[in-house]
Amino acid sequence: MTMADTDPHAGDGPIPPSRRDRRGNDLAAYDADAIEVLDGLDAVRKRPGMYIGGTGSAGLTHLLWEIIDNAVDEAAAGHGNLIEITFHVDGSYEVADRGRGIPVDIKEGDATALEVVFTELHAGGKFGNGAYGASGGLHGVGASVVNALSSRLVADVNRNGRTHRLEFRDQEAGNADAAGRFRKGHSLKVVGKVPPKRTGTRVQFWPDANIFDADAEISYAEVRERAKQTCFLVPKVKITLTDRRSEPFVTAKLVSSGGLADFVEEMRGSSDPVGGLIELYGTDEFTEQVPVDGQLTEVTRHCEVDVAMRWSASFDTRVVSFVNTIPTPDGGTHIAGFERALTTAVNGALADADLRKLRRLRDEGRAQREDAQEGLVAVVRATFPEPQFRGQTKRQLGTPQVQRIVNNVVRDGLRDWFSGAAASSKRVHVKAVLDKISDAVVNRVTTRRALDERRKAAALGSGGMPAKLADCRLHPEGELLIVEGDSAAGPAKRARDSAWQAVLPLRGKVVNAGKGTAKAVLDNAEAMALFTAVGGGSGPAFDLDQTRYSRVVLLADADVDGSHIRCLVLTLVYHYMRPLLDAGRVFAAQPPTHAFTIGQEKRFVYSEAERDALIAGLDTAGRRYRLTRFKGLGEMDDDELFETTLNPETRVLRQITVGDAQAAQEAFEVMMGTAVDPRKNFIISHSSSYGHALDI
Repeated sequence: MTMADTDPHAGDGPIPPSRRDRRGNDLAAYDADAIEVLDGLDAVRKRPGMYIGGTGSAGLTHLLWEIIDNAVDEAAAGHGNLIEITFHVDGSYEVADRGRGIPVDIKEGDATALEVVFTELHAGGKFGNGAYGASGGLHGVGASVVNALSSRLVADVNRNGRTHRLEFRDQEAGNADAAGRFRKGHSLKVVGKVPPKRTGTRVQFWPDANIFDADAEISYAEVRERAKQTCFLVPKVKITLTDRRSEPFVTAKLVSSGGLADFVEEMRGSSDPVGGLIELYGTDEFTEQVPVDGQLTEVTRHCEVDVAMRWSASFDTRVVSFVNTIPTPDGGTHIAGFERALTTAVNGALADADLRKLRRLRDEGRAQREDAQEGLVAVVRATFPEPQFRGQTKRQLGTPQVQRIVNNVVRDGLRDWFSGAAASSKRVHVKAVLDKISDAVVNRVTTRRALDERRKAAALGSGGMPAKLADCRLHPEGELLIVEGDSAAGPAKRARDSAWQAVLPLRGKVVNAGKGTAKAVLDNAEAMALFTAVGGGSGPAFDLDQTRYSRVVLLADADVDGSHIRCLVLTLVYHYMRPLLDAGRVFAAQPPTHAFTIGQEKRFVYSEAERDALIAGLDTAGRRYRLTRFKGLGEMDDDELFETTLNPETRVLRQITVGDAQAAQEAFEVMMGTAVDPRKNFIISHSSSYGHALDI
């Protein structure tokens, strides 16, 4: 048998296009030539997402933080307390520190240590050789990755009374001559003199436009926020941040002396405190197996745990965590240890207090994680050498032994605080915290029991639904229309398509979910009618798969009262049915404000600006018209309501996304929260926007 007998393509002439790649290579030719080896920084440029998470704004920001982290590590190690960050108008970014300065002596062949740091992956002073006790960098790829993804980089190092410069163009080392021409080479250029004791490093880099997305940019506000966090983590370090990309320049000078305690107070904001500030500290050691000279060797690590925390009157939880000076927004083993210890200590304290309100709940009276953390503001930091992160972007700690250490420190510290043995513990503070947590337990159990009862009732058929609900026949394909009271419900029920559109009128004001307790929300008839009609439950137990409609549409009047109703309903959805927002299933109808009758034609406008523009156009053309203003949906006839707000082909809906909810979070907290002063200040400062100033 010949080869032509077994290969269907043999002898058929040229290889068909389907068997070639985009470069025209034969896909079937998988031999040694098909194996590609990426040398040096080529691997970073080929797969930047592996090192910085992506090529958008987040990845670009990660580049800057790789250089900033190196400066912070120097400051944390006690070498210099000033870091200067500059955004330049030409699109470059600069970080200068007063640390020891990257070594400038020869490291490999003709290359200095400075060149090796920026050109070799996994080269640095943070691999346990004593240069750093604990640092943010551990992979040794930060500086080299920045160079790999930059079209140009300039590094100046102050050491030995001189400023040494090495420049990189397209990752190649060299320096510019007197005429400004770049010449490749390994030698450093002395560009100035400094006092013998002045040391430090200045790095300026220009991100490669061919690598990053066209709209990628670094947010000054985001960098400022993280720089502020860094000052809390490294007390007395000074960070100056200057944005020269626009006129006038924006400059911030940041410093903190109170450490994590200041950080907690900053995060708490205007929310009233419950109990006192709790600061926990402890140390322990653990062993792990690491490769040394090609063999696994057991080494001992020293780990320090710092925690600052306090409860507030808010219902929101904010726990931020760090490993050394690196934020870990995705948590990790240190947060797992913290949460476990917190729940254990809280339940021990509740058992000792033997509160009557929990006694009635019997076996259900134990606090769960969300109960213990309701209103909690905390900063958790673990400091130890060579942490193991999950991924180069270092968002989550993976070192397993740290969980045990954090758990022990937090559990023992909180046990002393709740029992009154700690010096900072006061009986009135302990009582306030336990009362808040026990209220959270009662509210959760009450909510679950109420939902269970309503779900059982709903499972029996339409009899379990609110009496005022005009339901549709199609589930879950239909949509729920929420209207204001009976005046709008009548036309909506007549004009709707009853096959897939249900109408739920809300009478009176919905409870303010941003201010009221869970019990107050469950006791509110309008809120419970909405929960029952939607069918997915509420709060942490909300189940998107159990909802009875594909979307929820808010039909509110185009006036102040309508905006208030819409805000209250959205606040309720945001706090108790958040998955609806995450899934993009909440919409707001845009009702018209006016109708123009022009001969036999009727035209609708949705704002006063549209009204004025149409009037001007009609007057100019000499057209006669009749203008009708809609004060509410109840004033429309059935055909008008159908055309403007119910007909999918002609209505205007605005999708309310989780992004909208996040952007509106400040408004929810200020205008709907418990604190009065922020709301008063907001109204005063914005009163001129409504045509008058308030006399207060």
